[in-house]
Amino acid sequence: MANRSNYIVNPGPKEPVTGLKAAVTSDSAIVTETMVNILAGGGNAADAVIAGAMVQAAVEPFMTNHAGLVTMLYYEAKTGKVHQLDSLGGHPSGLPPFRPVPPGMGPYAHMPPSAIIPGFMPGLKAIHAQFATKDWAELCADGIRWAETGHEVSTFEYGMNVFGEKFITYFPEGRDFYQPAGYFPNVGDIFTPPGMASTLRGVRDHGPDYMITGPWAEKFVAKGNELGWEVTLGHMTETPPRWVEPLRFKYHEFEIIFLGPPQAQGFFSSVALGVLKHLGIRDMAPGSAEHIWAMGHALRQGQRHWEYARDDHVYDVPRAEVLDDDYHKHLAKLIRGSRPKVDMSGHIRLSGDGPNADGGRPAFAGPAGKPRLVEHFDRQPSGSCEIAVVDSEGNWCQFMDTLQGSGIPGQVVGGIPMVGSHATFGALQSSMDALLVEGAKARCIIGNTLVLKDGKPVFSAGSPGNIHCTLPQVLAYLLDFKLDPYAAIDAPRMMPMSEGQMIAVEDRLDKGVVEDLNKLGVRVGALPGYDYHMGSFSVIARETSDTLTALADPRRCAVADGFNEHGDVFGRTSD
Repeated sequence: MANRSNYIVNPGPKEPVTGLKAAVTSDSAIVTETMVNILAGGGNAADAVIAGAMVQAAVEPFMTNHAGLVTMLYYEAKTGKVHQLDSLGGHPSGLPPFRPVPPGMGPYAHMPPSAIIPGFMPGLKAIHAQFATKDWAELCADGIRWAETGHEVSTFEYGMNVFGEKFITYFPEGRDFYQPAGYFPNVGDIFTPPGMASTLRGVRDHGPDYMITGPWAEKFVAKGNELGWEVTLGHMTETPPRWVEPLRFKYHEFEIIFLGPPQAQGFFSSVALGVLKHLGIRDMAPGSAEHIWAMGHALRQGQRHWEYARDDHVYDVPRAEVLDDDYHKHLAKLIRGSRPKVDMSGHIRLSGDGPNADGGRPAFAGPAGKPRLVEHFDRQPSGSCEIAVVDSEGNWCQFMDTLQGSGIPGQVVGGIPMVGSHATFGALQSSMDALLVEGAKARCIIGNTLVLKDGKPVFSAGSPGNIHCTLPQVLAYLLDFKLDPYAAIDAPRMMPMSEGQMIAVEDRLDKGVVEDLNKLGVRVGALPGYDYHMGSFSVIARETSDTLTALADPRRCAVADGFNEHGDVFGRTSD
């Protein structure tokens, strides 16, 4: 067995892995290793992503689990078709939202989550049936092994456990799982998730139905009933995975494929990029005040449009209208036509944050003219993992699994920890919104994205964190500013412009940019230079017609790897 300490990768600069025939990148060295091994053993991209997701939930229970949601874009090389899978679990019909954890139990309970039916296993079952080539049991093997042997705790994992402590230890089941000796395992300790391996062996032996309608599902329903949630076994299958038509957006010489409604990322990103195009983003210098000003406004417009992303089984959805180029041009005219005509620096200096300028946040001018650190406007609890994989046949997969949308808040059933769903119920401007209609799919913000040129993928991207606003930025760095792929994911990221005309941006702006933004009437707040809340992009890019580059984001613990046409593994996966 490999030395487990070899798997600890800290945030920091990452080297792109180039010259690949098959490529993988994920948030974990362990997950990346499993996926590369599946590909090297003759599996395809679907096989690799199933095995990787099973492992990921075993070794990163602080970021995902086996009861969360699953989404995927899958480019099928033999047909040239792109498939979208939506496997968000549903809220059970006929029941009101059930919130067993009260407010105040840490960041996860700032808005207490509600219980929801898991979507993870139904999603993997659908992927396996549609695309996989390997036996289901083989794809479960590494997940079981890591659940049995445990993994070494990183500084990132320990920090995330402390971040969510009040919530994840609210119930005794959570304390037994996360703090088996009465405290969190320390950095460098081996954490073996109690009870998980037994459940995963059941999934291996009896298939994914073990957690959908079988023994684990029965335990899940019983625990819900014990707490007062009147869920039934029938509810476990009433919102099955759905194959959805993805959203296609023409952008200059590229076609960008996003997750289609009810997922909102495509609407947000299409509007933002369309506005940027008509603001002349390609004529701006990356990192300049003009760029930051334009991006802040474009992201704000994108955010205003996610309310139209709804389940088209329930609502009419204006796809064509939201993607309309003339509409984007009109929005850009409004923005360009409302620029200040005088230097606004004095106003910014005198007003600071101003009365109610940004929710009572501190003044923005710090020592030496640098902005002070500010909170994110919409900081959501972290809890998702992105995987990207391309196999040697050219099948290309961008995949997400999450804590979000996972079962009973704060509970652990059969070694499977859960967080629940932070969805609202009928809120237009909520990034996560659910309908209490049988079979309806919820709106969420998930960034699985493929970029095609001449009908073939040339770039894929996706990330946890504030993906709603970070994806358009990475795409602009790559497609508009023509940065190389690693520079595109390394470059500073920002939040959308706020109601108080403030832009919070990673603290790596060039000298003079803050002052130039103040002249435009824009307040500037600093985020950490590499802020993990701004995500960890899993990216694969085509170098030539025959080779690929796999990239890992510097903001978290990601690892990229793959092998060349001779089968040589390039990255740092272990012995």
